Amino acid sequence: MNKLDQIIATKRLEVEKLRPRAEALRLAALERNDFRSFFRALDLGPEELAVIAEVKKASPSVGVIMEHFEPVLMAKCYEDGGANAISVLTDETYFQGHLSYLARIRSETTIPLLRKDFIVDEIQIYESAVAGADAILLIVAALTQAELIHLLAVAEKCQLDVLVEVHDAAELERALDTEACIIGVNNRNLKTFTVDLATSEKLSEEIPPGLLFISESGIKTPADARQVFAAGANGILVGESLMRADDPGAAIAAFQAVALGEP
Repeated sequence: MNKLDQIIATKRLEVEKLRPRAEALRLAALERNDFRSFFRALDLGPEELAVIAEVKKASPSVGVIMEHFEPVLMAKCYEDGGANAISVLTDETYFQGHLSYLARIRSETTIPLLRKDFIVDEIQIYESAVAGADAILLIVAALTQAELIHLLAVAEKCQLDVLVEVHDAAELERALDTEACIIGVNNRNLKTFTVDLATSEKLSEEIPPGLLFISESGIKTPADARQVFAAGANGILVGESLMRADDPGAAIAAFQAVALGEP
């Protein structure tokens, strides 16, 4: 069993624990009406590069990134530094995140929040909306096509934007066969956890105009950002390098500046 399969198996067990609360979560999710548009925050046009800054304590590939982790403080630093949106890792088992971070961060920030987790059931979508997310992640590799289409429809009913994540050409073809508006190309292979920015360059050629293209993982320097921007990325999702930065705001500005041709 590879790492992605292991994570998904854990998620399905977590979903079963949520099952008794499904209807209450659904009703609460449908009542919410204070969403911040994740799509509009990233739709800056071809001459700008949006930055989704990720609040992330740890990952399976590198372990703990920040020992003294203050999720709200990091999120505020990101917003003050000009981030266009914030990604919040909520997986506990593998990334040492927590669902409660969403509400805590939302109360202290004004930009859209993406719940970054491994969503395999509509219950998690209701849970995301109730917790304060404005958008969710759906990973094509973790879902059948029927599941992907169904979960996209549920997210739409809950007024949540969706970042649909792909890793290869076959997954991108599946994503393009849905109503997805935001395509995330993950440069990290979730089966081996190796990273290659060429993944974004290769798949960018197949993403049609009108969809937002976000490059994820492995973007650590302005040069990396310039590489994926040149390939057509509308935005980047950056976690580890911002979490490790002495000045996250300056790092965000440096990423955004590549769209202006600055070194």
